[in-house]
Amino acid sequence: MEYKIDASNKDLKLVNSEIRKAIKNGARRIIVENASHIHGLAAGLKRGTVIINGDVGDYVAALNDGATIIINGNAGKFLADNMTKGTVIVNGNAGYGAAEYCYGGLVVIRGDAGDFLGALNKGATILVAGNAGNDVGTYMVGGEMIIVGDVGENVGNWFIRGSIFVGGKWQSIGHNCKEISVESEDIRKLERYLSKYNIDANPRKFKKLVPLSVKPFYK
Repeated sequence: MEYKIDASNKDLKLVNSEIRKAIKNGARRIIVENASHIHGLAAGLKRGTVIINGDVGDYVAALNDGATIIINGNAGKFLADNMTKGTVIVNGNAGYGAAEYCYGGLVVIRGDAGDFLGALNKGATILVAGNAGNDVGTYMVGGEMIIVGDVGENVGNWFIRGSIFVGGKWQSIGHNCKEISVESEDIRKLERYLSKYNIDANPRKFKKLVPLSVKPFYK
């Protein structure tokens, strides 16, 4: 069963209430349109598939806890903030702070991502098919990030655990960050993600960044 919501002239509370009601009533797919003015759309969902047609505001899919959320447009700031599990796919660009504080799950951005992508990531996998801004992976403590294009300044600044793969160039790497060789296991992993999401890139051309130390603030 498919359920459609026209968010025109509706506020966040009403649209999120409609989404939750539709999931409770057994809708397999909820389609939301005209939601560019709404911030916090589809937050805190534990199940269901929500498809947002068009651009959407900030904090979309925040606190996601198991749902699949697909955005056929651009997302604002703080996409999938504090997500624990589930899948969020953006068929467009994402703004500042996408996938911050995520404990798990998968975030796929088919366009570009803004500054502070994946900051304080704790366990999510983040895949960006385009470019990313500055301070990517700042204070990252787990998870993985795959960026097919170029990255700005301070990549991996003060990150402690996890790995960042970059297919293009970076302007600079941050504190407590170093480049290491890409292993055959890494190439196989990259191949799986690139193939699954139909992203045209050569996994053998990626570079890998990891922390220098898991205790960078202790001498």
